[in-house]
Amino acid sequence: MGREEERIAEIESLFRDVNEHIAETAERFDADRASFYCECDDSSCYERVEVPLDDFEEVRGESTHFIVRAGHENERFERILVRQGRYAIVEKVHRAVAAIVARLDPRADTTG
Repeated sequence: MGREEERIAEIESLFRDVNEHIAETAERFDADRASFYCECDDSSCYERVEVPLDDFEEVRGESTHFIVRAGHENERFERILVRQGRYAIVEKVHRAVAAIVARLDPRADTTG
């Protein structure tokens, strides 16, 4: 595995963690949607996408699924599962990147 794959997985996982906190806050206020950070692999991207919390929770059901701004997909490492207006749901298909993001998933069951 190369440094580029590690960097991509770490960036995307960092934004996933930030978005987890945004979702928790939105749920406390009984919101049905929130403005999340794009989870693309560009470390300088701070674009936001409005996503229903139900969709966010569905994406979070899989460690290798992420929400990105439409057009921010990187087909070298992921495939588009769904396009929803201004955002897309992608799945990491690059084996090394998928393994890292799964390991870094805050919702992953680490107890075995």
